[in-house]
Amino acid sequence: MSAITIHKGNFQEEVIHSDKPVLLDFWASWCGPCRMVAPIVEEIAGECSDIKVGKINVDEQPELARQFNVMSIPTLVVMKDGKIVRQSVGAGSKSQILAML
Repeated sequence: MSAITIHKGNFQEEVIHSDKPVLLDFWASWCGPCRMVAPIVEEIAGECSDIKVGKINVDEQPELARQFNVMSIPTLVVMKDGKIVRQSVGAGSKSQILAML
């Protein structure tokens, strides 16, 4: 499975009401570190069937970025049962991202 594009219209269904933990990647196309993290996030999405992976473009979804107080990108957020359980800012390795889960 690949990462899902998250936006205001599907946020409730895909994130808040998800029966699996959700890894959210807040990113932008102009962000170099985001481009470094993107293939790792996609790889995790393809390998880990027990989680859902979503990508939120902060330029296209500023309301969601504000809701999560995203000040720097990339920001990764892990949500379980509709609540934030972990959050990290900056590019991380695959092992660091997996450790968040």
